Amino acid sequence: MTIDRVIRVAVVGLAAIGCLVFSPAWAQQQAATAPDALAKSVTDEVLAVLRADKDIQAGNTKKVVDLVEKKVLPHFDFTRMTQLAVGRNWQQASPDQQKALTNEFRGLLVQTYAATLTSYRDQKIDYRPLRMDPADTDVVVKSLINQSGGSPVTVDYKMRKTDAGWKVYDVIVGDLSLVQSYRGTFTSEVQKTGIDGLIKVLGEKNRQLAANSQTGK
Repeated sequence: MTIDRVIRVAVVGLAAIGCLVFSPAWAQQQAATAPDALAKSVTDEVLAVLRADKDIQAGNTKKVVDLVEKKVLPHFDFTRMTQLAVGRNWQQASPDQQKALTNEFRGLLVQTYAATLTSYRDQKIDYRPLRMDPADTDVVVKSLINQSGGSPVTVDYKMRKTDAGWKVYDVIVGDLSLVQSYRGTFTSEVQKTGIDGLIKVLGEKNRQLAANSQTGK
C-alpha cells in the first residue's frame, strides 16, 4: 500500500480524533476523567465549533493547522505512534533518525488532519460503554460514526495513561489500524532506500501536502 493510499484510508480516523481531543477542556480533565466519559463530554462542544467556525468551513488551512498544533497534538504520543509504524526498523535507527522520523510522521498526520477537518461537521458520534479497572493504563475507546448519506464507520482509539494524562497512540478505522497501515509502506521504503530514504520520502510528502493546501488542491 502506497503512502498516498494510506493517507486516504486514515482520513476518517484522523477527522474523528478531533472530537476526542480538540477541546480546551481535555487538557484540564483528562488526568482525572475516564477516557470514554471525557470523549462523550467534549464531542457536542467540538462539533458545534466546527459547524460554527466560518473560517474553517471556508478552507482556512493556516487557522486549522494552528488549532491542530495548539489543541490536538499535545494529546498524541507521536513517539509511540512512530515506533509502532516503523516496526522493527525503529531499533536500527539512530537517536537522530528516530527524532527525524517522529517529526516527519507528526507532520504527515498534521497535514492530513488539517486537510480533512474543514469538511468534518455533520457526523454523529456514538461512544460504546468502556469496561476498565481503575488501575488500567491502556484502553480502547470504541465509537461509531454515523455519516449523512453513508454507512456507519467504527473508529476505536487506543490510548495509554502517561504522567501527562491519556494519550492516543493508534486509531482503528473499521478493521484497519492507522499505524499498521503505515508499517507496510514504511518497511518497504526502508528495504529499498534505508532509514534516511524513508525520512526523505516523508519530508517530500509533507512538502507536497503543504503546497497543495496553499493552492487549494
